[in-house]
Amino acid sequence: MKTILITGASSGIGAATAQAFLEDGWLVGLLARRESRLNDIADGHANAVPLVADVQDADAMQAAFDHFITRAGHLDVLFNNAGIFGPSGPIDEIPIEAFDSVASVNIRGMFIAARLAFAQMRAQSPQGGRIINNGSLSAHNPRPGSVCYTTSKHAITGLTRCLSLDGRAFDIACGQIDIGNARTELVEELNQRILKNDPEAKLMPMMDVNDAARSALHMASLPLSANVQFMTVMATKMPYIGRG
Repeated sequence: MKTILITGASSGIGAATAQAFLEDGWLVGLLARRESRLNDIADGHANAVPLVADVQDADAMQAAFDHFITRAGHLDVLFNNAGIFGPSGPIDEIPIEAFDSVASVNIRGMFIAARLAFAQMRAQSPQGGRIINNGSLSAHNPRPGSVCYTTSKHAITGLTRCLSLDGRAFDIACGQIDIGNARTELVEELNQRILKNDPEAKLMPMMDVNDAARSALHMASLPLSANVQFMTVMATKMPYIGRG
């Protein structure tokens, strides 16, 4: 049975992706902080393995990975998904502590998860696997007032490139999915911020989160001899091309 561990699996893109993989017959490790949400997603799925951990906590992450590998025997794919947006505004209005919080989840957390997955994939037999990092359109073009999030997602593009290069010797493929305006709790929260500042604002087009989930499933289902290095999947009419 194919196996995947998904971070940030309790909501949004992570939850939708977990459902897509479960429906496709994978053994799925659901990792997040909120145990009740994980149990709700896992309910009725014999192949769902809830894993309660904060991605910033290296010891808790090690324990969660160990638990999943004991159950699964091997790791085919990591969907490195957990992330937060943080406060909006120009840089001089952003508290340094807020930047540190975003960087800790979005960079440190993804580094820890990738490190654990890489080690497992390198050591297992047969050797190899796939790491899919959840980037963002902000890894390429920022939206206004997104300095914390955008900085962190540019870092993830660097992580993706390094893992792709260093993984070659061990049959570890790494790709990045950059998702634009999937309808999730995070995007709805951003929309509420926009409307609070301007009740007449026109909100950007959004797409069904399940379209993003199916895109991640496609990337994960490829043989290790093929890799989607970067995939952009977005609401068709959102102002990404030319928005700069």
